[in-house]
Amino acid sequence: MSREVRAAVFRPDDERLRKAVELLDSLGATPVPDPMLAVEPTGETPRTDGADYVIFTSKTGVELAAEAGWAPGDGTVVCAIGEATAEALRDAGYRVDRVPEEFSSSGLVAALDGEVGGKRVEVARSDHGSDVLLDGLREAGAEVRETVLYRLVRPEGAGDSAERAAAGELEAAIFTSSLTVENFLAAAEARGVRDDALRGLNAAVVGAIGEPTRRTAEERGIEVDVVPDRADIEELARAVVEAAAPTYRG
Repeated sequence: MSREVRAAVFRPDDERLRKAVELLDSLGATPVPDPMLAVEPTGETPRTDGADYVIFTSKTGVELAAEAGWAPGDGTVVCAIGEATAEALRDAGYRVDRVPEEFSSSGLVAALDGEVGGKRVEVARSDHGSDVLLDGLREAGAEVRETVLYRLVRPEGAGDSAERAAAGELEAAIFTSSLTVENFLAAAEARGVRDDALRGLNAAVVGAIGEPTRRTAEERGIEVDVVPDRADIEELARAVVEAAAPTYRG
């Protein structure tokens, strides 16, 4: 028997949120969009002086670099942590030399292990990047530099989904990063509904895009029901909606 699936999604308020809403709608769910991330550019660009490798970890980072007129140095190996980032690079006219099979920091470290020893690696990303990438590259023998291209902050007004969770009005929630988990809980705290929101989430189906996000959620008392094999928003959304209502449309 089918039931309504009201699914909260926390993507930044741009085309990523619009696409997530369209995806949930196509699956027969009722989207509950509540952006938990906003982008604040720093004005920095990836440093290419002497870099043997440049790593981008997000579509946002690529777009900011392209807007600033960034160009890779001759012979620099351009890496993307996942296919969405790789697609953004190609769309901006850049070549893509490396994309790991596993779209994660550990997957990229594994893909580059054995070839970055003694090399200079520039990592261009947000201020909330995982230490797994930097530490793993250093352990592989690379000389690592990090450039913060943008900061991720919680938007003013975020938290409608927390109140809905607290009221038992969510059947599903989709977390796409550790920071969305942290910001959801901070928004719930700001509205005075943290404990009730946790209870509401734990009565719903909760999806996390990967193991780091799952760990963050569970460390903070959120029970995670779904983690897709690949860190992919479409796979995550499909799995969450199917778990919440096995007769989902799609």
